[in-house]
Amino acid sequence: MSHVKTDDHPGSNTQKDPVDWVSGDEPITGAQASYLSTLSEEAGEAPPPEGLTKAEASQRIDALRQRLGK
Repeated sequence: MSHVKTDDHPGSNTQKDPVDWVSGDEPITGAQASYLSTLSEEAGEAPPPEGLTKAEASQRIDALRQRLGK
């Protein structure tokens, strides 16, 4: 029996809301900061504020991607 989680399983980590992440309160990663800055620029928005958490950054990235049709 496999315990690997995939997208087609209801408990998949890929479906987890960022606010429920164990590491969601950790500081934003370098990759997230870079991508978020790029998306913000493409959307004509101000750069993201400093001090974001991983979860906050992920939510902003998702919103900007949706807005930009990515």
